[in-house]
Amino acid sequence: MATFLYRLGRLVFRRRRIVLMLWIAVLAAVGIGAMSSTGSTTDSFTLPGTQSQKAIDLLGEEFPQASASGATARVVLEAPEGQKLDSDANKSEIESLLAELRTAPQVASVSDPFTGGLVSEDGSIAYTQVTYKVAKSDVSNAAHDALNKVAEEGRDAGLTVSMGGDAVEDESASKAAELIGLAVAAVALVITFGSVVAAGLPLLTAILGVGVAVMCITVATSFVDMASSASTLALMLGLAVAIDYALLIVSRYRNEIRDGHDPQEAAGRALGTAGSAVVFAGLTVIIALAGLSVIGIKMLTSMGLASAFAVAVAVLIALTLLPAMLGFAGSRIMKAKLLSRRMRALEEHGEGEASGVRWARFVTRNPGKVLAASVLGLALLTIPAMSLRLALPDDSMKSPDSTQRVAYDTLSKGFGPGFNGPLTVVVDARDSGDPEAAAEDAVTRIEELPGVATVRDAAFNEAGDVALIGVIPKSAPSSQATKDLVNDIRHRSSALHEGTGADLMVTGTTAVNIDVSTKLAQALIPYLSIVVGLALILLLLVFRSILVPLKAAFGFLLSVGATLGVIVAVFQWGWLKDLFGIQETAPIVSVLPILLIGVVFGLAMDYEVFLVTRMREEYVHGADPTEAVVQGFRHSARVVTAAAVIMISVFSGFLLDDVALIKSIGLGLGSAVFFDAFVVRMTIVPAVMALLGHRAWTLPKWLDRVMPDVDVEGEKLRHVLAADGDSGAPQPVLAGVAASPLPRHHQDRAYGLSGSGPRHAQGGDAAPSPDPMAPRATVLNKLRKKMSRKN
Repeated sequence: MATFLYRLGRLVFRRRRIVLMLWIAVLAAVGIGAMSSTGSTTDSFTLPGTQSQKAIDLLGEEFPQASASGATARVVLEAPEGQKLDSDANKSEIESLLAELRTAPQVASVSDPFTGGLVSEDGSIAYTQVTYKVAKSDVSNAAHDALNKVAEEGRDAGLTVSMGGDAVEDESASKAAELIGLAVAAVALVITFGSVVAAGLPLLTAILGVGVAVMCITVATSFVDMASSASTLALMLGLAVAIDYALLIVSRYRNEIRDGHDPQEAAGRALGTAGSAVVFAGLTVIIALAGLSVIGIKMLTSMGLASAFAVAVAVLIALTLLPAMLGFAGSRIMKAKLLSRRMRALEEHGEGEASGVRWARFVTRNPGKVLAASVLGLALLTIPAMSLRLALPDDSMKSPDSTQRVAYDTLSKGFGPGFNGPLTVVVDARDSGDPEAAAEDAVTRIEELPGVATVRDAAFNEAGDVALIGVIPKSAPSSQATKDLVNDIRHRSSALHEGTGADLMVTGTTAVNIDVSTKLAQALIPYLSIVVGLALILLLLVFRSILVPLKAAFGFLLSVGATLGVIVAVFQWGWLKDLFGIQETAPIVSVLPILLIGVVFGLAMDYEVFLVTRMREEYVHGADPTEAVVQGFRHSARVVTAAAVIMISVFSGFLLDDVALIKSIGLGLGSAVFFDAFVVRMTIVPAVMALLGHRAWTLPKWLDRVMPDVDVEGEKLRHVLAADGDSGAPQPVLAGVAASPLPRHHQDRAYGLSGSGPRHAQGGDAAPSPDPMAPRATVLNKLRKKMSRKN
C-alpha cells in the first residue's frame, strides 16, 4: 500500500490542475443536486419485532382512520391571564381555528378540546390533537404553512399558542458551532506550523471535503430515510478528521522537504508513509461507524453510514486533493514566519528540547507512578456511568425558547407531565369470545395501577374485535416511573389472555421510545465487544504485537468509561449544568453511548497509529524500547497534540447548539478526545511501553508466519527507496528552508528513509538480508527520473 500511495502522491502532485478541477466539478455537481433535492429528514424510530411496532401495524390494519403511522401535532392554547378559554370570545376564536385546521392539507383528524375533555380544570389551558394522513417526512410545506398560519392567527387574537409533536418543523440550527470550531482549528494549525499557508491547506481541503459529504447526504434524503441529526454528526466528524489527516500529511511533507527532497518526491514520500496511517485510521473509523447498522435501528443506521461516508470523503481528499494543493503551495509552505523564538531555535538550529520529548522522558522515568495515577483518575470519572439512564429525545429536550418546549411546559402545567406522553393500549380480541368484556376487563386492570392518571373508555374498530384504550400516566414520558408503568401494563397481558382470550399491547410514541431505548441498552455491551475485538485484530496486524493491541483496547475502554461518566454527571446529575447551558437534567439520549463507542474507537485508533507507529519505526531501526518511545514523541507528539486540540475545539463548538442530542454529542466527543489523546495515548501508552520494554514488540513465530503484512508503516517503500540509491546524500534544501539539525543517519531513522539500520530480532540483532526488491527499485527510479525531466 505504501508504494502505491507513493506513486499516487507523485502523480497527483504533477497533475494538480486536473485533480483540482475534478474536485471542483464534483462539488458543483453535488451542490446542484442538493439544491434541487426535495427529501426531508426524520427523528422517528421503528423497531420491527417489538410489541409497540406490532401494535402500530395492527392499528394500521384495523384503524386506518387513526393514521397510526401518521405525523401528529399538538396545538396548545392558553387564555390570557385572568380569562378562561370557554368564554364566548375565546371559544369562538378557537372553534374558528379548529375549522381552519380541519381543511388544511393532509390533515386526517382534529380533536375538539371542548367535547373531548381536553381543557384543564381551571379552564385556562386546552389542546387539540392534529393527525396527518402521512408520515413526518412526507408532510408538505403547504401543511406546515397552514399549521403555522393558524398559530399566528391565534396569537393575534390574544391567545398564547404553541405547538409540539413530530409534525412541527424544527428551527434552523445556528452555524456558530462550526465557525467557532474552524476558528480554533485555524489558530492551532498556525501555532503548529508557524505558517499561514501550511495552516490554510488542511482547513481548505477539510471545508471542501465536508461540503461534498454533507451535500451528498442531502441528495440521499430524496431516496432513503435519514435522521435529522445525521448531517450534523457527519459534518462534526468529517471536519475534525479531515483537518487531522491533512495535518499529519502536511507535517510529514515538511519533514521530507527539510530532509532535502524536492517537493514532488517529498509529496510521494509523505503520502507513502503518513498516507498509509491515514488510510488505516480512516478505515477504523469507517468500520466502527458503519457497524452501527448491525443494531437494526434505521435512524442509528443512517447516522452511522452518513458519518462513515463523510470520513471516507475526508480520507479521499487527504490522498488526492491535498497533494495537489501542496504542488500549488510550492516552497511557501516552508516559510514559518509565525513560529515563536523557542520553536524557531528548535526547528532551525536544534537548540533546546520539545515539550513532548520532555514529557516522554518524565513518563518513562516514572512509569509506575504515572500509570497508576492516570488509571485511577479515569476510573474515578467512570463511577457516574454506573447510574446511566437512557431515553429518546422528546420535546422536553428542545430549546427553552422553541415552540415545542413551550407547548410541553404548558401542557405539564395544565394537565400534568403525563399528558405529554399518552399511552395507546391495544386490545386484540379477535380470538376472544366476548371482545367487549375483554376490553372492560383490560380497562379495570389498568385503572388499578398506581401510576395511571386517566383511562379513557375503549373504542372498537368496525369489526368490533380490536379495541383502543387511551392511558395518561402521572409521570413524564422520559421518567423511570412511566417506563415501569408500561412494563406493568404489559405484564397484565398474560392474565387477560387466560381470562378472556384477548391480548394486550402498549404502543404510542412513549412506548416506542421505551422499546428503542431498551434495545439500545441491550446492544451496548455486544457492540462494545465487537468494537474491542476489531481493535485487537487490526492493531495486531499493524504492530505485529500482542501486548500493544491489548494495551490499546484497555485504554479505549478507560476513555469510553470516563466519557460516559462525564456525560451522566453533567446531563443526568446536573453537575456544571449552568456552565454548559443545560436548563434541566434528564436521562441520556439513548443513541449517544453507542455512537460514542463507535466514534471514540475510531479516534482512539487514529492517535494510536499516529503515535505508536513512530515508536515502532525507531525500535525496528535499532533504538532501545525506552528511547524508541522518546523518539516517537519527538516526531509525533506535536502533531497528535495539535490534532487533539483541533478535534476538541470542533466538537466543543457544538455545545452552543440548543438541541440536547447535539449538545451531548459535542460534550461527549470533546471529552473522549481529551481523555484518549492526553491521558491514554500521551500518558498511559508511554508508561506501559516503558514498563514492557522489549516484550511490547514480541510476537509468536507461528503467528508471525501466518499474518499478512499490511505495511502501514511503509517499510517496503523504505526498502525500495533505499535500494534505489538516491537517498545516500541529501538534495539541496529549498531557499528559506532550514536544514535539519539531525545527522543524516538520524534523519533516515526519523523519517523512515533508511533500510539498512540494525534491526531487533529474537535472540539478538541480525544483519539485514539482501533486498529482493532492488531490481524493482531500479526500474522505479528510472521511471521517476524520466517523468521529472518531462515536468
